[in-house]
Amino acid sequence: MTRSILSLKSVGLEFTVRAGGLRTSSIPILTDINLDLIDGETLGVIGPNGCGKSSLLRVMAGILAPTHGTLDISPRTTRAVLALGLGFRPELTGRDNALLSAMLQGCTRAQAQQALEPIYEFSELGEAFDRPVSTYSSGMRSRLGFSTALISQVDILFIDEVLAVGDASFRLKASAALKERISGEQTVVLVSHNLQEVERLCDRVLLIDAGRVAFLGGVEETVGRYRQAVSGAA
Repeated sequence: MTRSILSLKSVGLEFTVRAGGLRTSSIPILTDINLDLIDGETLGVIGPNGCGKSSLLRVMAGILAPTHGTLDISPRTTRAVLALGLGFRPELTGRDNALLSAMLQGCTRAQAQQALEPIYEFSELGEAFDRPVSTYSSGMRSRLGFSTALISQVDILFIDEVLAVGDASFRLKASAALKERISGEQTVVLVSHNLQEVERLCDRVLLIDAGRVAFLGGVEETVGRYRQAVSGAA
């Protein structure tokens, strides 16, 4: 029996910007999003650049509050976001950031301390694990973020293009680890431009266009619609 772990109802998101002087204007980012995330599924989110994919992920993760509509989720549901640089304090070391991230994701301090060695080993950061994150490359940040979220164990894992960064060997390792987690009970929302990755990992796919749901369905049909739209626009 399927169970919704997170639900969006008529969700909209607007950003307010100054239009000169004291005047302001609102820019719509997301409009009338309705979506039920099924417990245990991997949902892919695809669409052109600037369509609202990352903003939708951040609303679902609780980082951004919707301007309109509602997000329903159990207060006991833990969430983690993998996005480059998101949530890291650059003046702290990789070890300290991993500890804080694990605790923010619902671990006790003792559990977070126990997770540090597996995070260190999986990230392959070596001595850099004890250096400030401000000295990290984007690939090193992605290693730290992925390793922390993977080891910490959360109910919903949100991934924003992070598997596309880093050297080839770590991408293969991360993809294999994620696939193993997905084969269990992990719920995942994956934002990616890599359609082959989406086809390999996802159960359903959401196609976003101009901040609206263009289509939501099976992997083959949704990815096919997007490929057709892209080729038609070329």
